[in-house]
Amino acid sequence: MKQAGFPLGILLLFWVSYVTDFSLVLLIKGGALSGTDTYQSLVNKTFGFPGYILLSVLQFLYPFIVDPENVFIGRHFIIGLSTVTFTLPLSLYRNIAKLGKVSLISTGLTTLILGIVMARAISLGPHVPKTEDAWVFAKPNAIQAVGVMSFAFICHHNSFLVYSSLEEPTVAKWSRLIHMSIVISVFICIFFATCGYLTFTGFTQGDLFENYCRNDDLVTFGRFCYGVTVILTYPMECFVTREVIANVFFGGNLSSVFHIVVTVMVITVATLVSLLIDCLGIVLELNGVLCATPLIFIIPSACYLKLSEEPRTHSDKIMSYVMLPIGAAVMVFGFVMAITNPQDCTHGQEMFYCFPDNFSLTNTSESHIQQTTQLSIVNISIFQ
Repeated sequence: MKQAGFPLGILLLFWVSYVTDFSLVLLIKGGALSGTDTYQSLVNKTFGFPGYILLSVLQFLYPFIVDPENVFIGRHFIIGLSTVTFTLPLSLYRNIAKLGKVSLISTGLTTLILGIVMARAISLGPHVPKTEDAWVFAKPNAIQAVGVMSFAFICHHNSFLVYSSLEEPTVAKWSRLIHMSIVISVFICIFFATCGYLTFTGFTQGDLFENYCRNDDLVTFGRFCYGVTVILTYPMECFVTREVIANVFFGGNLSSVFHIVVTVMVITVATLVSLLIDCLGIVLELNGVLCATPLIFIIPSACYLKLSEEPRTHSDKIMSYVMLPIGAAVMVFGFVMAITNPQDCTHGQEMFYCFPDNFSLTNTSESHIQQTTQLSIVNISIFQ
């Protein structure tokens, strides 16, 4: 919302969710047309070995793209402990269906976190000054917003794993499941984005929890819940990365020993990444434009167009022809904008409105220049 503009941001969320829904169904249709049961084998059969390598790289890099300029920060004990205690054991499962109940818990916690964000929109929102351009229809950074939204909806890389875990998997059953899941997801995203943006407007950080004050016990509980959802969700990402390694280097099968070794290696690298980074915004943007965008917009459309024998006027083909250039544009321009104009990041510093002496800034009638000057003074005093 901050990057795209509030009204345009709502429209883009609906659009990205629709494209995600369409491309997920398209992906399984492509698998049915080609007689394949993994994303990699689909691309390999459609575009040969070069396409197979490209997709493998995208799927493998998805959990690991970071900002190389961040310094090592001191959260390693808690992250290491939670990784060894929870993330690693869950990631060692061979059957993704066993994570179903874990994913349900994660979904429940997400709903609880949403309730906390909505409550603080009411109680904290009036005390946070609104930026001058808070309600404009559109902003020039909308392409970056599409990248972040793509990151939020990306699940194509593990779609075949989930599809194969269904009882009696069919395209029709998969389509019903995807339609229901996307509808629920888009409304959760809209409520999160709207409540967060209405509370903080132009001060919104890449990680929404960075906006809240440290002495807020309710939000601290929300942070804990969010950490648990990450712990419970990451094993599904590990499944995909491990599958890529198994397919590329081990012919698709891992012995028990190599299964453990590869899992430990993937989790170790991911843990090191989480220790080295303290800005979520740049991760969302780069991952969104470099990995999520081609996995959502480009590759499913390209595979379907090459495999399908439907006429060019067929609705699926028309939509695929539209998605291809849009995905390419978002990927190229989004990457350039993410590098040249990254999101703001507090690097752990509390926001100015968390200090009682600064609540005078809530006067929304101030001019933009006066507010900017006061905020600069506040920021200087905070760092001092």
